[in-house]
Amino acid sequence: MKISIQNIRKKYRSSQILSGVDISAEEGTMTCILGKNGCGKSTLLSILAGVVRADSGSFLYEQGSEPKIDLFRRRNDASRLIGYVPQSTPLLEELSALDNLRLWYTGGKDVLRQELEDGVLKDLDIDRFLHKNVRTLSGGMKKRLSIGCALAHHPRILLLDEPGAALDLLAKEQIVTWLKKFCSQGGIVLLASHELGEIENCSRAYILKDGTASLIDHRIDGAHLAALL
Repeated sequence: MKISIQNIRKKYRSSQILSGVDISAEEGTMTCILGKNGCGKSTLLSILAGVVRADSGSFLYEQGSEPKIDLFRRRNDASRLIGYVPQSTPLLEELSALDNLRLWYTGGKDVLRQELEDGVLKDLDIDRFLHKNVRTLSGGMKKRLSIGCALAHHPRILLLDEPGAALDLLAKEQIVTWLKKFCSQGGIVLLASHELGEIENCSRAYILKDGTASLIDHRIDGAHLAALL
């Protein structure tokens, strides 16, 4: 399995946000997108998730010897293959964690119960705060619940926008540990991040700058990495 993001362009009024972004990633890998605030990282991920429409470009999915699929054109396939966790949690604060999960896990009670007992929701420790109201949860709990919701349809590609932002060290580590497991099972993770703990666990990294993405050596110290932004 492989994805190829080719020549993504996006303009808002007179501002060219993305000027031809090219990124590729393979099965079992975690790829990081770095860049200053406002450089277009969130815009790019929302385009790939189908929330925002690109002005041009393609998002190709390749599986073995099967023909490539442009996920921009094949939205049913995109919905099946992609899970998206935006920076702000897509949760209903007035409901419990369980009620939020029920909105996403539409396959029935048995499917949800299995995931809570020995599936991804168990891996994320969501069973420990299942009946708590979302507004009472910590930032780390909300983020793990958001990831759990995004995985309801067992996607092969996971897009995350700043998953570790404003979380404590334990929450960051829990999320990174689970993302590594997702990749070990053949998934592809594409994330926007400023967190060194996430960056150093990635297989490759791109700097998004002046509307284009450049592949970099990310296994350098934070000071040198920051100088590239």
